[in-house]
Amino acid sequence: MNGIDRRRFLLGGAAAVIASRVSAHGEPGAPGAQYESLTQPGRIGLPELAALQHVTDSPAPRATHLGRWVVRAPLPLPRSEMAWATEHAGRMHLVGGYGAQRVDRPYHHVYDPAADRWIDAAPLPRGANHVGVAVLDSRLYAIGGFVEQNRKPHDECFAYEFAADRWTRIAPLPRACGAVACVALNGRLHGVGGAIGDTFPTKKSIDWHLAYDPKADRWEALAPMPTGRDHTGTLVVGGNIHVLGGRVDSFHTNSNLHHAYDVQKDRWEPRRPLPTARSGHGAVLYRGKVFLMGGEGTDRVYGQNEAWDPGTDRWEAYAPMRTPRHGLGVAVVGDFIHAAGGGPVMGGGVQSAVHEAFTLG
Repeated sequence: MNGIDRRRFLLGGAAAVIASRVSAHGEPGAPGAQYESLTQPGRIGLPELAALQHVTDSPAPRATHLGRWVVRAPLPLPRSEMAWATEHAGRMHLVGGYGAQRVDRPYHHVYDPAADRWIDAAPLPRGANHVGVAVLDSRLYAIGGFVEQNRKPHDECFAYEFAADRWTRIAPLPRACGAVACVALNGRLHGVGGAIGDTFPTKKSIDWHLAYDPKADRWEALAPMPTGRDHTGTLVVGGNIHVLGGRVDSFHTNSNLHHAYDVQKDRWEPRRPLPTARSGHGAVLYRGKVFLMGGEGTDRVYGQNEAWDPGTDRWEAYAPMRTPRHGLGVAVVGDFIHAAGGGPVMGGGVQSAVHEAFTLG
């Protein structure tokens, strides 16, 4: 199937899914059901376990204006553990993850907010979960990832050309790694943290901080993080890289740490800790504040939507997520924070097609 036919095929499927939507969650077996098991095909409703694991109360003071969440077109199929999403030209890109009973999917779905629909783009050359993604100089980068369930990382890296709808290989990571957080800053791609190891007894969070130079096609080691973490929320604020939360080897040992990297000094410094320690969450800069939402912990899936104001150095709680999830894709498009896919219960056993957006407007 060529690229044009593939797009028509998926657009038709996405339209059918959207047209058959019956509610935010759907009923088991219904066309509008938005959840699926990792071990058995077929749509299901929201698992009963979610009622016990979902947490939305925040210890942070409530914001004066809480904002609101709205439902948007669901994903073409339930997905989770993409780990991150990114925005380009007013569209959101989701790459890799779990879906349709596999954990090494090469899916590349693009959300068009003007049409409220999902579009199929060229798939990753190597399917994986927990792929680090970021846009730098009009190219989408996909860095590392796991080829088994949250383990067994690979070192391959790719760059996507939007106009050509094509991926090309770039220099691999120095060592196989998954759940690497990626951001673009000053013409380079920064990869921060992640996890290495093929099995859970040996799987460890790392303190790496690497920078990729696209002109030289080369990775360079910079000052490592003070504490090794993966599944973090990482973004650029005021010319510095901020790393918020994440896990130290496991979600049983989530962190509330918040560090900022000064690119001029090649140095990390502590910042105001998170109100809610979490990992597998979304982190974006929206209206000048750092918003965090979603994530998981021990028998917990977080729906807290908390924001840090760099000007006042204060955290506040905003309207919690309608559907708490972890391992979701989160990106700002226009005046909305879009949160798509993710797992509604702890671990990777259930995926969702849920897509909701937050706005202060």
